[in-house]
Amino acid sequence: MSIQNRRERERAERHQLIIDAARELAEEEGWDAVTTRRLAEKVEYSQPVLYSHFKGKDAIVRAVAVQGAGELARQLRKARAIRGRSRLRAAAETYLEFARDRPALYDAMFVQQVDIPFGTPEAPQELADAFGELLAAVEPVAGDRDPETLTEVFWSALHGIATLTHGKRLRPDHHEARLDLVLGALSLAQQEDRP
Repeated sequence: MSIQNRRERERAERHQLIIDAARELAEEEGWDAVTTRRLAEKVEYSQPVLYSHFKGKDAIVRAVAVQGAGELARQLRKARAIRGRSRLRAAAETYLEFARDRPALYDAMFVQQVDIPFGTPEAPQELADAFGELLAAVEPVAGDRDPETLTEVFWSALHGIATLTHGKRLRPDHHEARLDLVLGALSLAQQEDRP
């Protein structure tokens, strides 16, 4: 291995170490606790080394969000392959489980202010992949409606449920009923479009 290759590999490892440390700290204490000073201490590198990888906390949160979208896409793809459930239900359950099990990661992806261009050709591939997996679940029930718009509505409903559940604003014993209503509304939209 050449010296250049070794340096690039070490740089990539440091980069990932910083992202992992930010996620860990955010899961333990929330995103307000994630500062460049605390991250530098946690990864045992100086702040200048940290800044050589990221311009600041916002750039770190962005990197966490992009990686999180890739993880969500992989989980949605895996859920779609499971037989016995509708694609729509599998996607909804997987999305909500992801949000519940990784609250700080979900927060970085969809709540924190990040400079990620959602819904544009400039969006990172990981975001496009996650949206594409939701789209694949919605397309079979789209009927004559625009599948991308219907997917945005589906995503919005899931995000609302995830966010309100995390904030303990919803009755916990009505989760399945809420999910059934969302899925029923999307399926009903297809039936109403038929002549």
